Amino acid sequence: MTTTTILAWLNDADIYRDAIVEAGLDDTVEFTACAEGETPDASVLATTEVLLAWRAPAGVLAQMPGLRWIQALTVATDSWLRRDDLLANVQLTCARGVHEVQMPENILGVLFNLTRQFNAIAANQVERRWQRMISEPLAGKVLGLVGLGAVGASVATKAAGLGMRVIGTKATPGPVAGVDQVYGPDDLEQMLSKADFVVLLAPVTDATIDMMNAERLRQMKHSAWLLNFARGELVVDRDLIDAVKAGVIKGAVLDVFRTEPLPVDDPLWTVPGITILPHIGGLHPDRNELVSALFVDNLRKFQTGKPLRALVDRIRGY
Repeated sequence: MTTTTILAWLNDADIYRDAIVEAGLDDTVEFTACAEGETPDASVLATTEVLLAWRAPAGVLAQMPGLRWIQALTVATDSWLRRDDLLANVQLTCARGVHEVQMPENILGVLFNLTRQFNAIAANQVERRWQRMISEPLAGKVLGLVGLGAVGASVATKAAGLGMRVIGTKATPGPVAGVDQVYGPDDLEQMLSKADFVVLLAPVTDATIDMMNAERLRQMKHSAWLLNFARGELVVDRDLIDAVKAGVIKGAVLDVFRTEPLPVDDPLWTVPGITILPHIGGLHPDRNELVSALFVDNLRKFQTGKPLRALVDRIRGY
């Protein structure tokens, strides 16, 4: 078998090197590690076939004539797809599937927090105040999922098990376990009008950028909450701030933002009814191990000419 040249352009390269060794593939690869912020030697770039990275500087892919496959370390790949130096013959795979446990659990945690008044109870403890509160049940509430991919499908199953009625949108409508009604993208407004909680899980595409604007927010219930666990670009921040302040919707929980970390002077920080999370939705104590397992599986497929897992469809944008 021909040796596969791999450039791991990340700070935790040893985890991926160890996974390759454990899989017994170390004799079939030439593995080079380069820390983020550093620049690989020109000779390394010239001979790299496989790039494993969070990101790469603009124009650098043009210096990699032998590049055939990029394994992105994130689920979202819009930053890669926008590059001018990403050639058509380079396969792009993402980390799709590694968030199927952690992100649904974090979303459910937010739903419980919104309906259980835990924050108020914690504040009462500081004041040594005994005040009994009645929790609002999730059972019977309508959960609207904008995006029914791997994470959305997992959320749906878990939420349905709690007695919630789940509805959602999918690029290509079809049955999804745990989902009572699946809408197409053109019927998003109908879904928004029925949901008590709207969770954004859609990828960034031309069709989804700024999708939650003033008009769409007005289509939600006044009592509804917006949860964004997708990407900050899906929401028009100013419109959301205005909607929450005016009572158009009850509030929002945001885990993702256009600029991260969220600047200290961003008005989102101080709006009553908007909760800021520091992009924790998909964080997992073993995330690197999960992605490295995906990478090694794909490496075997790459070396034997088989279709890669989590391959990004460039036309659809995810």
